[in-house]
Amino acid sequence: MTAHTTDRLPAALPRRSFLKMAAGSGFALGLYPLAGAAQGTPPATPQGAAVAAAMAGELKPSQQPGAFVRVAADGAVTVMVNRLDFGQGVHTALPMLVAEEMDADWRLVRAELAPAAEAYKDAGFGIQMVGGSNSIKSSWLQYRELGARARAMFVNAAAQRWNVPASQVRVADGVVSAGSRRATFGELAEAAMKQPMPASVTLKQPADFKLLGQPTRRLDAPAKSSGRQSFGIDLRPAQARVVLIARPPVFGAKLASVDDAKALAVKGVSKVLRIPLDRGATGVAVVADGYWPAKMGRDALGLSWNTDGVEKVSTDALLQRYSEMARQPGLKARVADTSALAGAPRRISAEYRFPYLAHAPMEPLNCVIDFRGDACTVTVGSQFQTLDHAAVAATLGLPPDKVTLNTAMAGGGFGRRAVPSSEYVVEAAQVAKAWRAAGGQGPLQLMWSREDDIRGGYYRPMHVHRAEIGLDAQGKVLAWQHTIVGQSILTGTPFESFMVKNGIDAVSTEGVVDTPYGFPIALDVHHPKVNVPVLWWRSVGHTHTAYVMETLVDELAAAAGQDPVAFRRTLLGDRHPRVRAALDLAVARSGYGQRKLPAGRAWGVAVHESFSSVVAYVVEASVADGQPVLHRAVAGVHCNFAVNPLTVEAQVQGAVLMALGTTLPGAAITLKDGVVEQSNFGDYTVARMNQMPRVEVHIVPSTEAPTGMGEPGFPALAPALANAVAALTGQRLRELPFKLA
Repeated sequence: MTAHTTDRLPAALPRRSFLKMAAGSGFALGLYPLAGAAQGTPPATPQGAAVAAAMAGELKPSQQPGAFVRVAADGAVTVMVNRLDFGQGVHTALPMLVAEEMDADWRLVRAELAPAAEAYKDAGFGIQMVGGSNSIKSSWLQYRELGARARAMFVNAAAQRWNVPASQVRVADGVVSAGSRRATFGELAEAAMKQPMPASVTLKQPADFKLLGQPTRRLDAPAKSSGRQSFGIDLRPAQARVVLIARPPVFGAKLASVDDAKALAVKGVSKVLRIPLDRGATGVAVVADGYWPAKMGRDALGLSWNTDGVEKVSTDALLQRYSEMARQPGLKARVADTSALAGAPRRISAEYRFPYLAHAPMEPLNCVIDFRGDACTVTVGSQFQTLDHAAVAATLGLPPDKVTLNTAMAGGGFGRRAVPSSEYVVEAAQVAKAWRAAGGQGPLQLMWSREDDIRGGYYRPMHVHRAEIGLDAQGKVLAWQHTIVGQSILTGTPFESFMVKNGIDAVSTEGVVDTPYGFPIALDVHHPKVNVPVLWWRSVGHTHTAYVMETLVDELAAAAGQDPVAFRRTLLGDRHPRVRAALDLAVARSGYGQRKLPAGRAWGVAVHESFSSVVAYVVEASVADGQPVLHRAVAGVHCNFAVNPLTVEAQVQGAVLMALGTTLPGAAITLKDGVVEQSNFGDYTVARMNQMPRVEVHIVPSTEAPTGMGEPGFPALAPALANAVAALTGQRLRELPFKLA
């Protein structure tokens, strides 16, 4: 990998173009237009052209260190993290990128979650967001360039102070030196702030990294492990009231009547308000002095709902409908000649079923909002800060610059905090507006209970796959007709324009349409309209496509009389070296084929690429009391350069447990007559700590630009376990959660 050079910035800007931030004793290093320039009049100086260029948009806010880096007098370096951290580790990994190029003392590096602002938008998506395992991938160069620019400004400040050439100045661990002269970042911060922005910066080569690539403990680990970390649900301002909302039991039902007398009689209940909800419904909000009186008040409401004209979904009937659709031609996602199916000597017919799934993060949804009539402040663990900020402003009828959205640390999300309609944030704004109109004042904290979360919608879609595969006498695939049935996640969202083509939602087919194995697959898709709200869920389409493909590959290996690892290697050939490398590493480190397993155990193998990263699993499993038991999972990971190997390891460990949970009895959202049947962890299964297997994570060495790891650890685990069960029992598991005969 060669050094990266960027030269998108002008050679210099006047000293006044750097903004001194009133943030304690610190200074922010950044690039800002002059006051005159901001008003449309570039200054009459040699640098006027550069300022005019900034006004013309050539200088992006996301390139300016001033929005991202703050240096205090004691040398502490605070890095603004432009994305929500809800367990994936960007609160540490992004500051690592800055600190490496800045040559900061890691012991003095801090992190803060950034508010919604133009500077913090993802360059690829054009909005401030986290999703699709893009955080490190999208910020890899951006954050390093920010650190390199800040470093250059400190070098120039020192060179000017000591009257030496900049080439003689060195930086290490937050200390700038030239010969015997030394100064800390804190001592030079004010002078560095006044330096011109460098025209270009040259980034380090991987061989020169000191911090990046090293296992690094998370900055937020001490607070989280000791219980001192505040999450959104903890951030209730003084005098804030708590809000709970009664929502319709059937999606889309209308409120017919409400009797709030008993609710208002509950001590601590202040108001009962009717508010518009997402999807055209009406909700009833109970405002109270705390969570418990709000819950008691909501439970005491007398509510009736009108479901006329509303589809009342029942899971069994919907599955039957999907199964029938899977036997019919659909939209053409991939075309191949399947004429050999009719005369194939051997045939595999397989139907797979996947249920609706709730995200069920540890921390349910919540939002603090303070609407003051002419301005509003929102604090929320948002994955989509830009969309949520705009939605609050529109709901309240405020100019965007009158709304401040602060990002709170969140306890999980898995996609649930990234709703294109900004559902729960808009709910908070609707309550705040109604509360103020009713004479109420002060901040409100909207909270969802666990039951609200499980029953509240926006699930991983239910899917049915059907595969008809024709084989020759030796087990070679001659033709493959594949059909996927499931709701579109992206239709009707801002992502539809570039991720839904010819009516086909790209996230429904990922993992099949782009399989690395070279099978002659013809792929049809059906996107039925169903009255169940759906959303992305960790690893999105790969949650089901990887399972289908990797269990079928194992079945095909058996039909061909080949070892499942050797079969995959032959199919992959040399065309997919990263997939092959991850698989080979997992196999080598697991001992697969090299040692005998204890009686009653079997190997299971699967490998899958998602979000530009590859994860392969070799697992050891058994069956006890009619249920699979996962004992050990060895992962081979190819995510290119691993910024923080500990974060990669943690993401895979978490993904193993979450994926294991999808195989357990009760891991499904079901509906009857339009009503969700599950309500809490008593009837909606997630994996528990005592089910966690031994997990070993091994990373393929690479110096290429990193790819994502928030989601890729998930898809291949369940099929690897299913393949082990098939080796033990001969039963091919075609449904999640598992149902062993």
